[in-house]
Amino acid sequence: MNLRELLKPKRSFEFAKALYPQTRRIFDDRIDWRITGRWMVYSILVGVIGAVGALIFAHLVQFADEIFLVKLIGYQMPMPGGEAGENHVFDLAAALHPTRRWLLFIVPAIGGLISGWLVFTFAPEAEGHGTDAVIKAFHHDRGIIGPRVPLVKALASAVTLGTGGSAGREGPIAQIGAALASLFAQRLGLSPRERRILLVAGIAAGVGAIFRSPLGGAFFAVEVLYRQDMETEALMPSVVAGITGYSVFSTFEGTGTVFSTPNFLFVSPLELFPLIAFALLCAAVGILYVDVFYGTKRRIFDRMKIPPHVKPAIGGLLVGCIAFFFPAILGSSYGWLQQAMNDNLPIKIMAILAVTKIVATSLTIGSGGSGGVFAPSLVIGGMLGGLFGALAHAVMPSIVVQPEAYVMIGMATFFSGAANVPITTTIMISEMTGSYKLLVPLIFAGTVVHLLVGRWSLYTQQVGSYNESPAHQQDMAPDLLSELRVKQVVTYPIPFHTLDPSHTLGEILSVFTRTKEVILPVYSDASEISNRYGGLVLLDDIQSLLQTEDTMKHAVIARDVQVPFVSVSLEDSLATVMDTFTRTGYPELPVLDDHGKICTFIRQSQLMGEYYRAYLRSIEGHV
Repeated sequence: MNLRELLKPKRSFEFAKALYPQTRRIFDDRIDWRITGRWMVYSILVGVIGAVGALIFAHLVQFADEIFLVKLIGYQMPMPGGEAGENHVFDLAAALHPTRRWLLFIVPAIGGLISGWLVFTFAPEAEGHGTDAVIKAFHHDRGIIGPRVPLVKALASAVTLGTGGSAGREGPIAQIGAALASLFAQRLGLSPRERRILLVAGIAAGVGAIFRSPLGGAFFAVEVLYRQDMETEALMPSVVAGITGYSVFSTFEGTGTVFSTPNFLFVSPLELFPLIAFALLCAAVGILYVDVFYGTKRRIFDRMKIPPHVKPAIGGLLVGCIAFFFPAILGSSYGWLQQAMNDNLPIKIMAILAVTKIVATSLTIGSGGSGGVFAPSLVIGGMLGGLFGALAHAVMPSIVVQPEAYVMIGMATFFSGAANVPITTTIMISEMTGSYKLLVPLIFAGTVVHLLVGRWSLYTQQVGSYNESPAHQQDMAPDLLSELRVKQVVTYPIPFHTLDPSHTLGEILSVFTRTKEVILPVYSDASEISNRYGGLVLLDDIQSLLQTEDTMKHAVIARDVQVPFVSVSLEDSLATVMDTFTRTGYPELPVLDDHGKICTFIRQSQLMGEYYRAYLRSIEGHV
């Protein structure tokens, strides 16, 4: 084979494919791929793939905006500073009065119909804002996303946004990036754990690229999965993918920020006091936003007995009716945020936009339209910040000296609460605006509102913490613990103490102080053999009563302080035991023999020890 033949695409591919096993063997002998090389290469490739997806999607949205909103409707769309051309001039009156505004009764409805047909015909999982679908794929679906999702999501979201739907690009690009990364991982034949990590890196690549926020995209990817935690294992791949995606995207689109901001400064520590009040306002409106958003879907559109692909058309029609009177709600509305930061919007406009954006976004996405909730949340928060800043400046001008800065603070604070991502929003808003001088108020207000609104979230698929994720429970239990039985790891029978339901608190405390036991079984009042045990008394539950008065020690009995009796059997797998511990939170569980009698106990620490030993055995088996 000569050089010219070798350089032909087909020949080159075959040659590289033939050499790959030998090449990989050479590198495996010299590099610890588990720690460095393999994941670095995977993350960079995911970053490139995510950036390509972001470039295509961004141009689709831009093309649809230009065709439908600008040329057809005649909407002089205000643009954010980083995306506006040199000749862009904001005209408030012209922006509020499109040339052919009557088309707003038609165009958003047609866009909704096209989007609905695309989604519900080819990829129903692409419905809605997309981020929830990605979170669900991570926790419940082993990191697998269907191959049709990237294309369908990109087209449907571009149509929704380009025809005026009130939504953003975060959800779609998160799902597009994650889907591309998932397909990449599936083609490589990676394990579910590795596939999930690349899925998270795909989110970071897409979001970091399209919002020009590499670190913000990385932290969004690992933080959005949980209400109170992070997917720390995926942080470094996400950072690498986010930076790579941003670099590739910026090579074609430029390195500027999304917004341009004045020189905002944090002047006085006294300003932290009005920030507490502002966080309370954002918490209240954030809860309202979540309730209206999901209430619109559940109470209106889910109850409609019509084909699902028609519902986005109805949502688009209603959005068009609002836009006829107030076109500022169309699309992402980022340009209106820019004008608020530039102090070019009257208070009345900001107030109307804050309210109507909640309604329009709920109608657009709640009806099944395809678009993200990040941009609308920033707009709602920014308008609330503009209103609050103006009021605070009027009341305390010596403390709040830059009321426009509250637009930027509001963008971060509101989304921190509505989505449970306080670290993400601080970083993303700083990167999107190019302003890092408000980090203190951004972090402070975001933390306060996150503590207040932790139970509510725009992302319903979030789980509380790492340990609550079905992904990690499945990683631990079925692979390593399902084949181990309780009888293999416990000693039985062993002596232990039991209680009658009438035993007093004093007698119970006496048993606990004389022994090392942490739970005591309580006999049942019933005489049936199947109900031998009626409950358990936990040492943790009564420790606070150790110093109680003697009268109380005689008045309280075992029946008053017992918790439900939960047990496992000798034949149960350790995976079942782990599920039981997760469900109950008990420090120890009684183990029943074949006759239904307690023969021993198993502790959480034992389970973790057995898991660790099984893990070591699995590693040795693969060496």
